[in-house]
Amino acid sequence: MRLLVSFAALFLSVVLLQLGLGGVAPLDALSGAVLGFSAGEIGILGSAHFVGFFIGCWWAPRLMGEVGHSRAFAALIGAGTIGILSHMMLTDPIAWALMRVTIGMAVAGCYTIIEAWLQAKVTNATRGRAMGVYRVVDIVGSLGAQLLIAVLEPAVYLSYNLLALLCCAALFPLVLTRAEAPETGPAPRLRPTMAWKMSPLAATGVVVTGITGAAFRMVGPLYGLAVGLEADRIALFLAAYVLGGAVAQIPIGWLADKFDRRWVLIWLSVAAILACGLTVLGAEQGVVAIFLAAGFFGFTTFPVYSVSAAHAHDHAAQHERVELSAALMFLYAVGAIASPVIASVLIDRFGPASMFVFIALAHLILVVFGFYRMWVRPSPGERTAYVYVPRTSFLIGRLLRRGNGENSKRRDGGGRDRVGGREPED
Repeated sequence: MRLLVSFAALFLSVVLLQLGLGGVAPLDALSGAVLGFSAGEIGILGSAHFVGFFIGCWWAPRLMGEVGHSRAFAALIGAGTIGILSHMMLTDPIAWALMRVTIGMAVAGCYTIIEAWLQAKVTNATRGRAMGVYRVVDIVGSLGAQLLIAVLEPAVYLSYNLLALLCCAALFPLVLTRAEAPETGPAPRLRPTMAWKMSPLAATGVVVTGITGAAFRMVGPLYGLAVGLEADRIALFLAAYVLGGAVAQIPIGWLADKFDRRWVLIWLSVAAILACGLTVLGAEQGVVAIFLAAGFFGFTTFPVYSVSAAHAHDHAAQHERVELSAALMFLYAVGAIASPVIASVLIDRFGPASMFVFIALAHLILVVFGFYRMWVRPSPGERTAYVYVPRTSFLIGRLLRRGNGENSKRRDGGGRDRVGGREPED
């Protein structure tokens, strides 16, 4: 209880951030449809969000070093609020894309600051409990952001003003907290190829996760409209996806720690392909079937990032973990930037089912590549513990601290350290 109270300001900011900034994506998709934007233009908005997301991940640690945590947080909240409020002043898809860059930057930057603050304040004795509460808060906030769409009317000032107010409210808990801001640590060095060198399969899995999650979150409302859902039911459709992903974490985590992670990734992708098929078929079976299919889709696709990250960290030394987390986030952003545009163009030309064909194809590639990597390399002897990894900032690796120093080096039969110049293993 004392732990929860000590971090209450940070956790409240997380919830308000999710409600304010997290609600923009589905509202933009619905508003764009009302304003006559094409599916391709709505897809560009989703891609622009992840361009800003990457900028925020990269720039926020440097901004903290220059002006401190609180000022950096306030500046990023200001950028996000400006992006939200500007929407109804200029209803042009290109202008909205630029606004979404600032919103994506604010999302990633604010999470980077919150996670840096948490990292500086937790100890090894409290890390597990702090991260457990943080993950619950993050999921609850994400779920609330999706449900909020049910009460927001698309393409009106009031809806965007409400999101802007929630975004501004996120300032107060962190800026007014009596807790002293921590000193700024060194920013992680971004080496995008590091994840591929550690584990090609994990790197591929992260890219597939970016393709899957971005397509569903950013273009999913278009799919919902195309299959006949009203705005309030689209909110439940998106919430079912998030809830399915949350429910999956415990059983999938148990499987990932008990069995070869590569098999878990392969079977998750097989199940994701099945979920894509059920989602397409469920569109003809009524609202309940659509919701159940969305929940199953979230159950099968949400954990892929965490399993992939755990598999990559199985091959990392302790001093490499933060940079590896940054590299995985970069690869996630690569998949997420391209995916909404592709998915929206496919929906525009071939109908709503084509988005799930696209996602199923990405998971089929992961299945085939998984079998190839199992044939090429044996499973690692020692593994880190599976944990749910929020895709929030480059600094998440410092918070998670997978394993201990004893797990950071694995030696071969001759006693040589295999961490430094080892071959990629899966």
